[in-house]
Amino acid sequence: MAIRFYDSLTASVQDLIPVTPGHIGMYFCGPTVQSEPHIGHLRSALIYDQVRRWLSYRGFDVTVIRNVTDIDDKILALATAQEPWWALAARVERAFTAAYDRLNILPPTYTPHATAHIPQMIELINRLIEGGHAYAATDGTGDVYFDAGSWPSYGELTRQSLADMEPAADGDPRGKRDPRDFALWKGNKASEPEDASWPSPWGRGRPGWHIECSAMAVRYLGATFDIHGGGLDLRFPHHENELAQSRAAGDGFARIWLHNGLVNVGGTKMSKSLGNFTLASDLFAQASPIVVRYFLGAAHYRSTVEFDPERSLGESEAAVERILGFLERAERKLSQTRYAELLTAAPVPEAFADAMDDDLSVPVALAVLHDTVRQGNAAMDAEQWRNAGESYGRVLGMLTVLGLNPRDYAETPGAQSVEQAALGELIDARLSEREQARQARDFARADHIRDELAAVGIQVEDTPAGPVWSINGK
Repeated sequence: MAIRFYDSLTASVQDLIPVTPGHIGMYFCGPTVQSEPHIGHLRSALIYDQVRRWLSYRGFDVTVIRNVTDIDDKILALATAQEPWWALAARVERAFTAAYDRLNILPPTYTPHATAHIPQMIELINRLIEGGHAYAATDGTGDVYFDAGSWPSYGELTRQSLADMEPAADGDPRGKRDPRDFALWKGNKASEPEDASWPSPWGRGRPGWHIECSAMAVRYLGATFDIHGGGLDLRFPHHENELAQSRAAGDGFARIWLHNGLVNVGGTKMSKSLGNFTLASDLFAQASPIVVRYFLGAAHYRSTVEFDPERSLGESEAAVERILGFLERAERKLSQTRYAELLTAAPVPEAFADAMDDDLSVPVALAVLHDTVRQGNAAMDAEQWRNAGESYGRVLGMLTVLGLNPRDYAETPGAQSVEQAALGELIDARLSEREQARQARDFARADHIRDELAAVGIQVEDTPAGPVWSINGK
């Protein structure tokens, strides 16, 4: 077994060989809690949940670190007298956590907060200064900068030279030796609240964004770990700067760098700065969490997802309904037979595992899932109950790996009542009669059965996976 990922640093597919056999250390950049989450935030967290679930299925002990940036220029700018920066950060973090939970994203092993790791950041900055890779500004601001020119490999993640880089817009250029040097520590300003600063060898201040992740990753995963992930928009400058400062300090840091594609609207990246975003809360108002998860996770993680409010969720909802319809049908058919014991999750098919091992190729894995649903429906049509039960087990196993097991969603209908089950049996019997009539080319009889069902509010849709019924379209 070899699990392969496309590593952004080497620009090639690499076999994942854990630093410690049997264990995977994974760090991915969590939210800067300045305002409520939008679709792009959800997709990034969901992608790394897929990675984690697959590695766990393959037998690895996975430690997942998802940080929270709870001190930042934007957080301070959005704070008010009624809601101080720390209260704003706490409120927004709760919104992120609630959205993650609704999407069935597993909680990380640890959720470190930037404000709780100031000593580790100061220690890392001191190491950089001692190694000649950082310096304190001499203009009295208390700022400390990374000396980009001191690290020959700076730019290796994004494959650009120092000469091609734009100035780092994260500090007063008066204190910098080079405009491309970036801030490790920001001295406290008179306009900022005193409680948004901490004592340091360079005076009261707060950490720069990039140093936070370097310090927290090493604190929980060690100097060298397996995977670092985040959105494609973080490659530069955030991840580039993380990589440079960590390795300049002597840490091996991440061995494989993963970057998920972004969510676009009308061909433009979804972002709060452009005002073209859809909040998570608005998305959940349009579709159930399991449908939202299917939509955000169906494309390959490195591809861009185009969000079309008129089509995207409808197509995903139809796909989820086909899957759930099969599960419900199989449960009705098999629950009273000797094959009821097959109504549990089973190991995933080999083709599904091969797809997931190959750079987390979820679109190929979903094709296997839908093919298995079709096979299961065909087996039930032919009354091949063992085959139907085995398909059910494989489907439920794949859904669990993908975080789409309907049993994990509080808002997904649970076990049916006796009345619902009885109704389902009656409708399935009528649909079986209709199918027999169609096979006998008695289309008038088949249409009559369909019309009888429609007259009492039962709508029938013929799909490649077999007929799917609903009550008044629901």
